[in-house]
Amino acid sequence: MPLKKVNPTSPGRRGMTLQDFSDLTKNIVPEKSLLRPIKRTGGRNNLGRLTVRHIGGGHKRKYRVIDFRRDKHGIPAVVKSIEYDPNRNTRILLLQYADGEKRYILAPLTVRVGDNLMSGPTAELRDGNALALRNIPLGTMVHNVELHPGRGGQMGRAAGTQIQILAKEGKYCTLRLPSSEMRMVHLDCMATIGQLSNPDAKNISIGKAGRTRWMGIKPTVRGVAMNAVDHPHGGGEGKSPIGGKPQTPWGKPAMGYKTRRGKHKISSKYIVKRRK
Repeated sequence: MPLKKVNPTSPGRRGMTLQDFSDLTKNIVPEKSLLRPIKRTGGRNNLGRLTVRHIGGGHKRKYRVIDFRRDKHGIPAVVKSIEYDPNRNTRILLLQYADGEKRYILAPLTVRVGDNLMSGPTAELRDGNALALRNIPLGTMVHNVELHPGRGGQMGRAAGTQIQILAKEGKYCTLRLPSSEMRMVHLDCMATIGQLSNPDAKNISIGKAGRTRWMGIKPTVRGVAMNAVDHPHGGGEGKSPIGGKPQTPWGKPAMGYKTRRGKHKISSKYIVKRRK
């Protein structure tokens, strides 16, 4: 999918790039049965207190219910449309199964309207079909990979992502992730064949601050630009060094300080090679 450049009619438009939506199906509306409302939190919890900064505003959206499990095995489906999803940077497909049910899935790069897709052990080895890792040959590129059988795809869901199957040994399969990390996953986990659509999403130049506000992201003020009462880096006459180690607004170390709790150790033992 190529990107569109705009004429530099203002400093904000200079260098700005936009998505070319030529890959989408024309004159369609989202499937109403698969739309859900999104509650706007503004970064506040159930007590009304700000717990996540820099969230607020933005264009109103509705959530598209995506089938990450691909658990409708052995039933063929036809791709009815390729659609835009405001909640993610890859495209989505609307599938209509032979029994009449409709579902959204993440769109692979090479799948087109009218193609037939299927999931399960009897599915062909072609882009868009979902199979267990034990049924997919070595070297194949996949996406939307489960971490635990039946939980639904958790890895490889961003635009242009592809994960390579490197080896199979015992009950586990070794995968190479886009971050270069190598990780073992159970052979019964489902994965979808092919690379995800919209690989140029990472090359988009936002161009102006207002465009991030449309996405619901508010500005981030540097700590050194604040007063001492507001941030550990703040205060001082003119530009001044932060003094000591980088800290969060609440005084905790901001670099090199481990914040994960013990649960990650269960998952970490399956990492063969770390991304760092």
